[in-house]
Amino acid sequence: MRRTVFNADHEAFRETIRDFIAAEVVPYYPEWSAAGAVPREFYKKLGELGVFGIEVPEEYGGAGETSFKYTAIISEECARAGVSFGGSGVHTALCLPYLLKYANEEQKKRWLPAFVSGEMMTAIAMTEPGTGSDLAGMKTTAKLSEDGTHYVLNGAKTFITGGVQADRVLVCARTAPATPEDRRGGISILVVDTKSPGYAVGRKLDKLGLKSSDTAELSFTDVKVPVEDLLGEEGKGFSYLTHNLPQERLGIAVGAYAQAAAAVRFATEYVKDRTVFGRTVAEFQNTKFVLADCKAEVDAIESYVDRALDAHDDGELSVADAAAVKLFATERAAVVIDKCLQLHGGYGYMNEYPIARLYADTRVTRIYGGTSEVMRSIVAKSMGL
Repeated sequence: MRRTVFNADHEAFRETIRDFIAAEVVPYYPEWSAAGAVPREFYKKLGELGVFGIEVPEEYGGAGETSFKYTAIISEECARAGVSFGGSGVHTALCLPYLLKYANEEQKKRWLPAFVSGEMMTAIAMTEPGTGSDLAGMKTTAKLSEDGTHYVLNGAKTFITGGVQADRVLVCARTAPATPEDRRGGISILVVDTKSPGYAVGRKLDKLGLKSSDTAELSFTDVKVPVEDLLGEEGKGFSYLTHNLPQERLGIAVGAYAQAAAAVRFATEYVKDRTVFGRTVAEFQNTKFVLADCKAEVDAIESYVDRALDAHDDGELSVADAAAVKLFATERAAVVIDKCLQLHGGYGYMNEYPIARLYADTRVTRIYGGTSEVMRSIVAKSMGL
């Protein structure tokens, strides 16, 4: 069926991204995966291409687009080629919405031009050891100095994508203790300069998948953060995080769909070339039936994701809607990718084949941005259950 969610401008952008990936990513991707990060200079190339400035207003050096669909196209094209742009997805899809909505004018002028160019890369630090999805249970603190000029930040964070190479990190911390009546109150967001004394990058974590994105543990020991680097209002951090969750979860759903679609493509190409018992694998009825099932699944995921993309651009994607589309897309994509890997036989288990990387990469989509169990709870609550 004809896909209607993208217009001519979107498709022209898709061709640009596809060409860029073929020339600047695919030839080098095995090296990046082995290194556990993309080269820092690559982010500047993305800046030059305009990737980081799509949704940034023109006065700060961006294109001023408001549609999330351009970001979706990047996810689709990366999955199609079996690659990624490292930690840049966090930079644009997670960090940028906070800067655009909650930064004041002085902060936008100070941060956004470098954000757009790739000179300043960002990450966001929410998760802590021992707390997981319970953000209200965070223990990192930021205490205001007696003279009111800076906060003193102490604590630790983990699973921070882009944390090794980031220049600024949006750190969620307690500026006031939780109360029995409101566990979520007292959380603020500080945009921390990673060159600050006391700021430390710990282990670069060895992940199952997403090998080309750097993921780290961070620690803060009496880090002085100027009050000018407080994002938004003190104590409003949890509501800020909640506000951006629908887009974050939509982005994960888009990525899962794109990975499932890519898996079907890779498997279809493979079974046409691979010969077993004197016949191509594609000639066996089981192969045809499995891929037919997978195509139907991908078409269903695509339809759901496209509806969500339209709803988000129209400002109508609710928290429950985003949870439902993330739940469906990630759970079904896992099934599709597993089936497609099985059709590769032993070669599907080899990392030199993109299906193996997709299998590993997609597993985390059912965990980050809120686990599938959390998504089910959100959807059930929206049903009055």
